[in-house]
Amino acid sequence: MSKDLLPIGRFARLCRLSVKQLRHYDDLGLLAPAWTDPASGYRYYRPAQARDALMIGLLRAMDVPLPVVARVLSGDERAELKAARDRIEADVARRQRGLRLLDRVLAEGLPEHEVSLVREPARRVFTAREPATPATIPDATGACVARLLPRMSPESLLIGLFPLDMEEEFDVRVTVEAADGDDLLPGGAFASAVHVGPYEEIPLTVHGVLAWFGDHGHTPAGPVREVYLSDPATTPPERLETRVQIRVEDSQ
Repeated sequence: MSKDLLPIGRFARLCRLSVKQLRHYDDLGLLAPAWTDPASGYRYYRPAQARDALMIGLLRAMDVPLPVVARVLSGDERAELKAARDRIEADVARRQRGLRLLDRVLAEGLPEHEVSLVREPARRVFTAREPATPATIPDATGACVARLLPRMSPESLLIGLFPLDMEEEFDVRVTVEAADGDDLLPGGAFASAVHVGPYEEIPLTVHGVLAWFGDHGHTPAGPVREVYLSDPATTPPERLETRVQIRVEDSQ
């Protein structure tokens, strides 16, 4: 055994990791000891391994997933750290949106909306579709809108379609009405309310419409429709108008 090897306990203190963590990272193939005593199974590390161990501890403290940590250690450091940073930034933005919603609910309770029962015609549309998770709905919606821009005119009716039951992964759809559209958006009876405010607060109106279903004993059917009545490029977020519609399954 080389004299410059450190027993696992001393190496753990040097790297501000626990012995248990070091054993776990060895088991994962993330940070193998320099030498393992074949008789006792005791692990020993070289001081030069401290840099990798410290990097692992730092990234894990920031909730960077272990597969990403492994790729950082393999040499693709800049690209992987940039991707990890982008994911953390997106998570922070999502949590900030949640905090704003929570502040509004704490101040006002579940908003009361004027809900009306309307009949919508079937519409010919072009449809863009994008996979999403609950955290990536805004990005997925934006990607769909971008793909529909060539088919839009100032009079185009743009409608977002979102699942009523949120799963871990689902498709976001956005449609634009067009006489020559290759898809049909079904009509029927819908509970409808107008949301005024930022798009990120639309879930409050969706829950208000669903509360109407409970109050009136009706059954909702997805997808949730968001009919965008304002141009976000020229309208301040607090004045954006969006019509939220949910189909009434038991209406004739």
